[in-house]
Amino acid sequence: MQAYAKFCICLNYYKGVIKLELAIYFIIFIIGALLGSFFSLAIYRIPLKQNITHERSYCPNCNHRLEFLDLIPIFSYVFLGGKCRYCKQKIRPRYILLEIFSGILFLLFVISLKFNIYNLEIQKLIYLLFGTLYISSLFIIGGIEKETHSISNSVLLFGLISQTIYIIYLYILNISIYKYAIYLFLMLILILVNTILLRKKGKENYTIQILTLCSYFAIVTKEQVIIVSIIFTLLLIAVKQILITTKNKKQQMAKVETQNKIPIGFYLCFTNIVVLILQNYIF
Repeated sequence: MQAYAKFCICLNYYKGVIKLELAIYFIIFIIGALLGSFFSLAIYRIPLKQNITHERSYCPNCNHRLEFLDLIPIFSYVFLGGKCRYCKQKIRPRYILLEIFSGILFLLFVISLKFNIYNLEIQKLIYLLFGTLYISSLFIIGGIEKETHSISNSVLLFGLISQTIYIIYLYILNISIYKYAIYLFLMLILILVNTILLRKKGKENYTIQILTLCSYFAIVTKEQVIIVSIIFTLLLIAVKQILITTKNKKQQMAKVETQNKIPIGFYLCFTNIVVLILQNYIF
């Protein structure tokens, strides 16, 4: 009887732990979805040079200010039938897809850090904070690049500043920061060069933008992660181009312009996030 009682106590304990972990994972997913909602806003507004923090969300079709019930990630889209509550204009599915995808990736990122909820480590929490800022910046950079075929200098500058703060934190912990400092300096130089070219020629240099993005990767992730990200990016682009060519054999000439504007930065951001999470799981 005592053994059975102990078994029941242990079973109830583990049931409680599992319920607690599931509740925490659900909360983390919701936080990720909320971030995804913010990413959608930033991707739309930053190219238009609109405020992304103080101005209330509005419908881009009727300009009506959105209320709380219109802004609940995932649920608002489902309950409103994918339409604006005010003008009945259809909302692009990319919004709900980005929220779901963001929630899943953020959850996987947190799980990959192998937190012990009963013994939280300060260093892991700080890494989670700056890792979230890093992944958030890549979501926004990739989204803007896919829409405009241009990598946002302002978001890269935000990333540079946030990672500079993290490097200072590493220095305080007596961790070698020479590699981080070199890539940070390289990134800053490339941003300045691109800014100068923009002012002189009125046009950004896409190659320099991609190099700047890779420098940003190098500040946060290891070199092998960048190499794997580039390989996966090339594979994704190759597969996509093969599918496009196969599907549109009769319209190849009409697709030439699209093929010349492959959103390389978008694919790099996506693969870098995935490889970073996989790296955390492995190491």
